[in-house]
Amino acid sequence: MTTTPIVPELPDTKGLQRLDTAHYLHPFTDHAALAQKGARVMVRGDGIYLWDSDGRKALDAMSGLWCVNVGYGRRSITEAVARQMDTLPFYNSFFNTTTIPAVQLAAKLAKIAPAGFNHVFFTGSGSEANDTNVRMVRRYWDLAGQPERTVIISRHNAYHGSTMAGASLGGMSGMHVQGGLPIPGIVHIEQPHYADYGAGMTPEEFGIHAAGWLEERIRELGPDKVAAFIGEPVQGAGGVIIPPSTYWPEIRRICDKYDVLLIADEVITGFGRLGTWFASDLYGMRPDLITFAKGVTSGYVPLGGVLVGDRVADLLIKGGDFNHGFTYSGHPVACAAALENIRILEEEGLVDRVAHDTGPYLQQRFGSLAAHPLVGTADSLGFVAGLTLVRRKAANVHQQVRFDPALGAGMLCRAHMFDNGVIMRAVGDRMIIAPPLVMTRDQVDEMIQKIRFCLDLTLADAMERGWLS
Repeated sequence: MTTTPIVPELPDTKGLQRLDTAHYLHPFTDHAALAQKGARVMVRGDGIYLWDSDGRKALDAMSGLWCVNVGYGRRSITEAVARQMDTLPFYNSFFNTTTIPAVQLAAKLAKIAPAGFNHVFFTGSGSEANDTNVRMVRRYWDLAGQPERTVIISRHNAYHGSTMAGASLGGMSGMHVQGGLPIPGIVHIEQPHYADYGAGMTPEEFGIHAAGWLEERIRELGPDKVAAFIGEPVQGAGGVIIPPSTYWPEIRRICDKYDVLLIADEVITGFGRLGTWFASDLYGMRPDLITFAKGVTSGYVPLGGVLVGDRVADLLIKGGDFNHGFTYSGHPVACAAALENIRILEEEGLVDRVAHDTGPYLQQRFGSLAAHPLVGTADSLGFVAGLTLVRRKAANVHQQVRFDPALGAGMLCRAHMFDNGVIMRAVGDRMIIAPPLVMTRDQVDEMIQKIRFCLDLTLADAMERGWLS
């Protein structure tokens, strides 16, 4: 999979931390708190492992940020990037021009996309792609003779990026209070979180009930005002919220009934993470637009975009200029990286492996963590998984007692993970993972062993602090 890694000499950690504090504003960060402890400086990656500037090794159970699907150290991707940079490092897609990698990647994506997707609009990120969706669906309805259809419905606790439009589409209250968001024309319904909202119902009943919130909002707004509904097939940054099997088919029925466009945000779930190239196929969503990024290049080079369904693309093509785009739309170097990344996914059968081998094995092993005294539920699908930390367990998920959010149980657990060689993310009291798709069964066992050890440390701390009384 990888060649012999180049092992750099360890740098001056303290010096780098001082420079970092002095000059680098990090995303989603309390900078005063970071300055107190200093950033962890990552210097090398190989396979599913990372090393920091102090030589500490960590199993990266988050694939960087949901994206390093083929693992670190893929020499063939760096070579593809170098060849393209030597040949044509950049040219734009404005002024009736194109480049070979952009054309080849667009054709390749049309081949692996769900049926009915034959066009691609390239961006530099998932955030830019969701901004594009806002422009595109409103332009579509304008061309369709219904310019009043401008409202886009999303969900609370969704994540669709951090640009003005992307953050507005998302349902993160902490983002909305900074900057006066959401922007006009974007509204939200509740998320399909069974543990939080499904008391008294089976998961299947709740899936239908939760989808009904969309129909209620469409009727409230007026069907002639609603342009689209956007959702992640599985909510990622919201805590790996896996919807009931009945949810997406019912959402599709409602969108069909009211002629509302459906946008599947597959920035996380695309390119094999759930055991299919796109989760839209897994759930039978039949979307009109698909947002992608992250796994398209395994994060080696920034790239994002929108797969545009034939219904939308055909009308846009007939409609003349679409006055939207970016300097780096279809960047040839990024497209070259994506082509090689997709070749690896295909030739090594990683999507099929997640579907039929390592994904089911991860589900079995991760599910065993539900027996831990601190764990209420442990859920997984493909190569995403999440567990809920609880103060008191119960057989009925709706009777479990959660920790007071002010205690920061998730962050305490996360710190133990980082200190003991496994990178696991905390979202409130949810601990989540999304490992590289190259992870083997032995490495799944290694990861679960580390997670269980850190859960034990967290339990001991919680008992000592009196959190369980």
